[in-house]
Amino acid sequence: MQLNRLIFPIQPRIMASTPKILAFAGSTRIESYNKKLVKIAAAGAKAAGAEVTYLDLRDLPLPLYDEDLEAQEGLPANARTFKDLMISHQGLLIASPEYNSSLTAVLKNAIDWASRPYPNEAPLALTAFVGKVATIMSASPGALGGLRGLVHLRAILGNIKVLVLPDQIAVSKAYEAFNADGTLKDPKQQQSIEKLGDGLTKILLKLN
Repeated sequence: MQLNRLIFPIQPRIMASTPKILAFAGSTRIESYNKKLVKIAAAGAKAAGAEVTYLDLRDLPLPLYDEDLEAQEGLPANARTFKDLMISHQGLLIASPEYNSSLTAVLKNAIDWASRPYPNEAPLALTAFVGKVATIMSASPGALGGLRGLVHLRAILGNIKVLVLPDQIAVSKAYEAFNADGTLKDPKQQQSIEKLGDGLTKILLKLN
């Protein structure tokens, strides 16, 4: 499952009410298990009729959030790109690695930058998050599959007005879970991850 571009749209049938979903992982590692995982969910969303944009955070490097930097220079260009992508999509597919029982610094930092207002926005408008619907998942070498990190991610997203769907999957022993092409070795597990994308799409279609 080779994907070479930074951001690419997965095109569905063109429909007036086609939901738009942004898919990304909280990892910058090239061979990230979570990048592979979220692409499987994205394929499920595409098959269900969504327009899916895959984003690799490795290609949008951001400085650590710094209020002094923001005051001097405004939002960095990559933060604006990420925030604009969040605003223009109704749904989010997020695969979150677990670092020390929580989410990664790169994911939290991206969320923090996207929460910052543009010049004419109210300070707590949170336009990149309010009203979005998200599905979260994880893959980890550990026995719990990153489940503890998902607890923290769910709490953060919920506090910034994202509706996080209850269905989530944590893939354990990720180092042996994937085929060379990025699919999961277990067909039932593969189908379950695809259904995460399918389920998010169906919820968005109902909301539309």
